[in-house]
Amino acid sequence: MKNTCSTPEEHEGVIKRALAAMPGEDDIAVMAARFKAISEPSRLKILLALSAGELCVEHIAKAVGGNQSAVSHQLTTLKLNKIVKCRREGKNMLYSVDDEHIMAMIEAAKEHLHHE
Repeated sequence: MKNTCSTPEEHEGVIKRALAAMPGEDDIAVMAARFKAISEPSRLKILLALSAGELCVEHIAKAVGGNQSAVSHQLTTLKLNKIVKCRREGKNMLYSVDDEHIMAMIEAAKEHLHHE
């Protein structure tokens, strides 16, 4: 495929293919919000900790080196974006990953950290 279009017909075809590859505006907004949610370093650390399995807030806070209040705040953002879920067990709330696709992206990013 050429990088430039030489005719109006080619130009229109390229634009149609590009538009067909894009989801709707609402879906793009959701995607952007999820990328924003996982791009914040403390939330990314929480997700990396949760990749090992279900954890309570206290254990997450210790794993990521944060305080419980800050971790709870970040977990709320991750929950609102449907990236983590929680369940109650006695007095504790246990958190786990709710979106394995997001975790697959994070794992791919980890694999490429030292890729040359």
